[in-house]
Amino acid sequence: MSPYHGDLWIRRFHEPSPDAPRLVCFPHAGGSASYFVPLSQALLPDLEVLVIQYPGRQDRVSEPCVEDLHALADEIFRRVRKLAGPPPALFGHSMGATLAFEVAQRLEGDGIAVPHLFVSAARGPSSERSEEVHLRDDDGIIAEMRRLNGTDDSLLLDPELMRLVLGPIRSDYKALERYRYAGGVLTCPATALAGEADPGTSLSAARSWRDHTRGTFAFRSFPGGHFYLNDELAGVTQEIRRTLRPGS
Repeated sequence: MSPYHGDLWIRRFHEPSPDAPRLVCFPHAGGSASYFVPLSQALLPDLEVLVIQYPGRQDRVSEPCVEDLHALADEIFRRVRKLAGPPPALFGHSMGATLAFEVAQRLEGDGIAVPHLFVSAARGPSSERSEEVHLRDDDGIIAEMRRLNGTDDSLLLDPELMRLVLGPIRSDYKALERYRYAGGVLTCPATALAGEADPGTSLSAARSWRDHTRGTFAFRSFPGGHFYLNDELAGVTQEIRRTLRPGS
Protein backbone atom coordinates (compact mmCIF):
# COMPACT_ATOMS: atom_id res chain seq x y z
CA MET A 1 0.00 0.00 0.00
CA SER A 2 2.22 2.78 -1.27
CA PRO A 3 1.46 6.51 -1.05
CA TYR A 4 -0.07 8.18 -4.09
CA HIS A 5 2.66 10.25 -5.80
CA GLY A 6 4.68 10.17 -2.57
CA ASP A 7 1.94 11.72 -0.40
CA LEU A 8 1.49 9.71 2.82
CA TRP A 9 -2.06 11.06 3.15
CA ILE A 10 -3.41 9.60 -0.11
CA ARG A 11 -3.50 6.00 -1.42
CA ARG A 12 -4.56 4.41 -4.69
CA PHE A 13 -5.00 0.63 -4.90
CA HIS A 14 -6.02 0.11 -8.53
CA GLU A 15 -5.35 1.62 -11.94
CA PRO A 16 -8.56 2.94 -13.57
CA SER A 17 -9.27 3.78 -17.20
CA PRO A 18 -7.54 7.00 -18.36
CA ASP A 19 -10.71 9.12 -18.44
CA ALA A 20 -12.15 7.89 -15.14
CA PRO A 21 -13.68 10.50 -12.81
CA ARG A 22 -12.03 10.61 -9.40
CA LEU A 23 -13.57 9.71 -6.03
CA VAL A 24 -11.73 10.52 -2.77
CA CYS A 25 -12.79 8.34 0.17
CA PHE A 26 -12.59 9.12 3.90
CA PRO A 27 -12.55 6.21 6.41
CA HIS A 28 -14.52 5.86 9.63
CA ALA A 29 -13.22 6.41 13.19
CA GLY A 30 -10.38 3.97 13.79
CA GLY A 31 -10.44 3.04 10.12
CA SER A 32 -7.63 3.01 7.60
CA ALA A 33 -7.28 3.37 3.85
CA SER A 34 -7.40 -0.38 3.27
CA TYR A 35 -11.09 -0.44 4.30
CA PHE A 36 -11.91 0.93 0.84
CA VAL A 37 -9.98 -1.67 -1.18
CA PRO A 38 -13.20 -3.59 -2.04
CA LEU A 39 -14.95 -0.38 -3.12
CA SER A 40 -11.98 0.61 -5.28
CA GLN A 41 -11.96 -2.83 -6.91
CA ALA A 42 -15.72 -2.80 -7.49
CA LEU A 43 -15.65 0.59 -9.22
CA LEU A 44 -13.00 -0.41 -11.78
CA PRO A 45 -12.47 0.68 -14.48
CA ASP A 46 -15.09 3.43 -14.40
CA LEU A 47 -13.74 5.46 -11.47
CA GLU A 48 -10.38 6.27 -9.95
CA VAL A 49 -10.62 5.77 -6.19
CA LEU A 50 -8.19 7.61 -3.92
CA VAL A 51 -8.35 7.01 -0.17
CA ILE A 52 -7.23 9.22 2.69
CA GLN A 53 -4.84 7.57 5.15
CA TYR A 54 -5.06 9.29 8.54
CA PRO A 55 -1.96 9.49 10.76
CA GLY A 56 -1.55 6.95 13.55
CA ARG A 57 -2.46 3.72 11.73
CA GLN A 58 -0.97 1.07 9.45
CA ASP A 59 2.20 2.47 7.86
CA ARG A 60 1.65 5.81 9.68
CA VAL A 61 1.39 4.19 13.10
CA SER A 62 4.41 6.08 14.44
CA GLU A 63 2.76 9.46 13.77
CA PRO A 64 0.47 11.13 16.32
CA CYS A 65 -3.25 11.06 15.58
CA VAL A 66 -4.98 14.38 14.87
CA GLU A 67 -7.64 14.92 17.53
CA ASP A 68 -9.36 17.93 15.94
CA LEU A 69 -11.57 17.33 12.89
CA HIS A 70 -11.20 20.91 11.68
CA ALA A 71 -7.40 20.63 11.79
CA LEU A 72 -7.59 17.23 10.09
CA ALA A 73 -9.84 18.69 7.37
CA ASP A 74 -7.32 21.52 6.84
CA GLU A 75 -4.51 19.00 6.28
CA ILE A 76 -6.56 16.90 3.86
CA PHE A 77 -7.87 19.94 1.96
CA ARG A 78 -4.32 21.12 1.25
CA ARG A 79 -3.57 17.80 -0.41
CA VAL A 80 -6.84 17.29 -2.28
CA ARG A 81 -6.73 20.77 -3.80
CA LYS A 82 -3.30 19.97 -5.31
CA LEU A 83 -4.52 16.90 -7.19
CA ALA A 84 -4.10 17.26 -10.93
CA GLY A 85 -7.12 17.11 -13.19
CA PRO A 86 -10.81 17.86 -12.59
CA PRO A 87 -12.02 18.21 -8.97
CA PRO A 88 -12.89 14.90 -7.30
CA ALA A 89 -16.17 13.72 -5.84
CA LEU A 90 -15.95 12.87 -2.13
CA PHE A 91 -17.21 9.82 -0.19
CA GLY A 92 -17.07 9.65 3.62
CA HIS A 93 -18.19 6.83 5.91
CA SER A 94 -19.21 7.63 9.52
CA MET A 95 -16.58 10.06 10.90
CA GLY A 96 -15.29 10.27 7.34
CA ALA A 97 -18.61 11.79 6.25
CA THR A 98 -18.10 14.77 8.54
CA LEU A 99 -14.52 15.14 7.30
CA ALA A 100 -15.63 14.93 3.67
CA PHE A 101 -18.20 17.67 4.34
CA GLU A 102 -15.57 19.91 5.93
CA VAL A 103 -13.15 19.33 3.03
CA ALA A 104 -15.95 20.04 0.54
CA GLN A 105 -16.61 23.35 2.32
CA ARG A 106 -12.95 24.28 2.05
CA LEU A 107 -12.79 23.33 -1.62
CA GLU A 108 -15.89 25.38 -2.44
CA GLY A 109 -14.51 28.28 -0.43
CA ASP A 110 -11.41 28.09 -2.63
CA GLY A 111 -13.53 28.30 -5.78
CA ILE A 112 -13.33 24.57 -6.58
CA ALA A 113 -16.63 22.98 -7.65
CA VAL A 114 -17.08 19.59 -5.96
CA PRO A 115 -18.95 17.28 -8.39
CA HIS A 116 -20.73 15.29 -5.66
CA LEU A 117 -20.60 14.53 -1.94
CA PHE A 118 -21.54 11.05 -0.68
CA VAL A 119 -22.08 10.80 3.08
CA SER A 120 -22.51 7.33 4.60
CA ALA A 121 -23.68 6.13 8.02
CA ALA A 122 -23.55 9.57 9.59
CA ARG A 123 -25.72 12.28 11.09
CA GLY A 124 -25.66 15.75 9.58
CA PRO A 125 -22.84 17.95 10.90
CA SER A 126 -25.17 20.24 12.87
CA SER A 127 -26.59 17.31 14.87
CA GLU A 128 -26.06 17.39 18.62
CA ARG A 129 -23.12 15.28 19.79
CA SER A 130 -23.37 14.22 23.42
CA GLU A 131 -21.49 10.89 23.34
CA GLU A 132 -18.27 10.46 25.30
CA VAL A 133 -16.96 7.13 24.04
CA HIS A 134 -13.39 8.47 24.04
CA LEU A 135 -13.54 8.80 27.85
CA ARG A 136 -14.33 5.12 28.38
CA ASP A 137 -11.74 2.55 29.39
CA ASP A 138 -10.53 0.03 26.82
CA ASP A 139 -13.35 -2.40 27.58
CA GLY A 140 -15.87 0.37 27.06
CA ILE A 141 -14.46 1.25 23.64
CA ILE A 142 -14.44 -2.42 22.65
CA ALA A 143 -18.08 -2.63 23.73
CA GLU A 144 -18.89 0.26 21.37
CA MET A 145 -17.06 -1.52 18.54
CA ARG A 146 -19.19 -4.59 19.20
CA ARG A 147 -22.36 -2.47 19.19
CA LEU A 148 -21.54 -1.10 15.75
CA ASN A 149 -20.61 -4.61 14.56
CA GLY A 150 -17.79 -3.55 12.26
CA THR A 151 -15.03 -5.74 13.71
CA ASP A 152 -14.88 -9.53 13.88
CA ASP A 153 -15.02 -10.86 17.46
CA SER A 154 -11.83 -12.85 16.91
CA LEU A 155 -9.99 -9.56 16.32
CA LEU A 156 -11.59 -7.90 19.35
CA LEU A 157 -10.25 -10.78 21.48
CA ASP A 158 -6.69 -10.37 20.16
CA PRO A 159 -4.84 -8.31 22.81
CA GLU A 160 -1.87 -7.55 20.56
CA LEU A 161 -4.09 -6.18 17.81
CA MET A 162 -6.21 -4.20 20.26
CA ARG A 163 -3.05 -2.64 21.66
CA LEU A 164 -2.34 -1.26 18.18
CA VAL A 165 -5.82 -0.04 17.27
CA LEU A 166 -7.34 1.26 20.50
CA GLY A 167 -5.18 4.40 20.52
CA PRO A 168 -6.27 5.61 17.07
CA ILE A 169 -9.89 4.64 17.77
CA ARG A 170 -9.93 6.63 21.01
CA SER A 171 -8.30 9.63 19.31
CA ASP A 172 -10.79 9.53 16.43
CA TYR A 173 -13.75 9.35 18.78
CA LYS A 174 -12.33 12.29 20.71
CA ALA A 175 -12.04 14.28 17.48
CA LEU A 176 -15.58 13.40 16.40
CA GLU A 177 -17.23 13.90 19.79
CA ARG A 178 -15.58 17.30 20.24
CA TYR A 179 -16.42 18.41 16.72
CA ARG A 180 -18.75 21.38 16.46
CA TYR A 181 -20.32 22.52 13.21
CA ALA A 182 -19.05 26.00 12.35
CA GLY A 183 -21.86 26.80 9.91
CA GLY A 184 -21.99 27.02 6.17
CA VAL A 185 -23.99 25.23 3.47
CA LEU A 186 -22.59 23.51 0.40
CA THR A 187 -23.69 24.15 -3.17
CA CYS A 188 -22.73 20.73 -4.57
CA PRO A 189 -25.17 17.84 -5.02
CA ALA A 190 -25.13 15.30 -2.20
CA THR A 191 -26.28 11.76 -1.52
CA ALA A 192 -26.78 10.36 1.97
CA LEU A 193 -26.49 6.58 2.38
CA ALA A 194 -27.53 4.70 5.51
CA GLY A 195 -28.05 1.25 7.00
CA GLU A 196 -31.64 0.59 7.96
CA ALA A 197 -30.63 -0.93 11.30
CA ASP A 198 -27.72 1.35 12.18
CA PRO A 199 -27.66 1.75 15.99
CA GLY A 200 -25.65 4.95 15.73
CA THR A 201 -27.44 6.81 12.92
CA SER A 202 -31.20 6.75 12.48
CA LEU A 203 -32.64 7.17 8.99
CA SER A 204 -34.08 10.55 9.96
CA ALA A 205 -30.65 11.67 11.22
CA ALA A 206 -29.07 10.56 7.95
CA ARG A 207 -31.70 12.50 5.99
CA SER A 208 -30.74 15.67 7.91
CA TRP A 209 -27.87 16.08 5.44
CA ARG A 210 -30.41 17.65 3.07
CA ASP A 211 -30.17 20.80 5.25
CA HIS A 212 -26.46 21.16 4.48
CA THR A 213 -26.48 21.71 0.73
CA ARG A 214 -28.32 23.94 -1.70
CA GLY A 215 -27.60 21.39 -4.42
CA THR A 216 -29.78 18.44 -5.31
CA PHE A 217 -30.12 15.84 -2.56
CA ALA A 218 -30.75 12.10 -2.70
CA PHE A 219 -31.17 9.53 0.05
CA ARG A 220 -30.67 5.75 -0.14
CA SER A 221 -31.01 3.19 2.62
CA PHE A 222 -29.72 -0.38 2.60
CA PRO A 223 -30.25 -3.46 4.75
CA GLY A 224 -27.76 -3.67 7.58
CA GLY A 225 -26.24 -1.66 10.37
CA HIS A 226 -23.48 0.90 10.73
CA PHE A 227 -21.19 -1.08 8.43
CA TYR A 228 -23.90 -1.98 5.91
CA LEU A 229 -21.30 -1.22 3.22
CA ASN A 230 -19.56 -4.53 3.94
CA ASP A 231 -22.54 -6.56 2.72
CA GLU A 232 -24.20 -4.07 0.35
CA LEU A 233 -21.17 -3.17 -1.73
CA ALA A 234 -22.92 -3.93 -5.03
CA GLY A 235 -25.78 -1.55 -4.29
CA VAL A 236 -23.47 1.21 -3.10
CA THR A 237 -21.19 0.95 -6.11
CA GLN A 238 -24.22 0.98 -8.40
CA GLU A 239 -25.38 4.22 -6.76
CA ILE A 240 -21.94 5.83 -7.08
CA ARG A 241 -21.47 4.70 -10.67
CA ARG A 242 -24.98 5.82 -11.67
CA THR A 243 -24.31 9.24 -10.14
CA LEU A 244 -20.79 9.89 -11.43
CA ARG A 245 -20.87 7.90 -14.69
CA PRO A 246 -24.50 8.00 -15.89
CA GLY A 247 -25.03 5.76 -18.87
CA SER A 248 -21.85 3.76 -18.32
